[in-house]
Amino acid sequence: MKTFTVVIALVFMILCFPNYSAAEQKEKTKMKEESTTMEKSKASDWRHFKKPDDATLRKMLTPLQYKVTQKEGTEPPFQNEYDHNKREGIYVDIVSGEPLFSSKDKFDSGTGWPSFTKPLASENVVTREDRGIFTVRTEVRSKHGDSHLGHVFPDGPTPTRQRYCMNSAAMRFIPKEDLEKEGYGEYKKLFQTK
Repeated sequence: MKTFTVVIALVFMILCFPNYSAAEQKEKTKMKEESTTMEKSKASDWRHFKKPDDATLRKMLTPLQYKVTQKEGTEPPFQNEYDHNKREGIYVDIVSGEPLFSSKDKFDSGTGWPSFTKPLASENVVTREDRGIFTVRTEVRSKHGDSHLGHVFPDGPTPTRQRYCMNSAAMRFIPKEDLEKEGYGEYKKLFQTK
């Protein structure tokens, strides 16, 4: 009787675990497809973007991206993805996909964070007073995603004298050669030589 029970248990395990793995793999594939669809839809739908709930944001963002964009955090200087990025392209909100800054307006501020003289699309960037750390600063947020991006300071280069000091974790970089396929074809003209 004991042997019969063990055999039944083994048969059950052999029959169920492959199905469990297949079901698990199917769920992972579905989640990946949804994530890819979400990424692609960001570009085309950022104008009609509706911010997801907190649980969804936690799933779609890395812990650092979540901390920066949702909790007004700051990433470490000199140890972030775009501080030294010299490629041509645009930077978009990691949450909503709305266009924020162009590499044409990026400069090395020496602060350890990517800095820009002006927004690519000023209508996608909002500012507000930030009294967070013993001083008054001007916080920069994305309009549609309401993501914390960084701060703007009046110590930048000419002609604007502005330094939009941004967190890499709040943005995604789209290289100029990928603008069309990512849904940002209208910005290709910025990088065409005359």
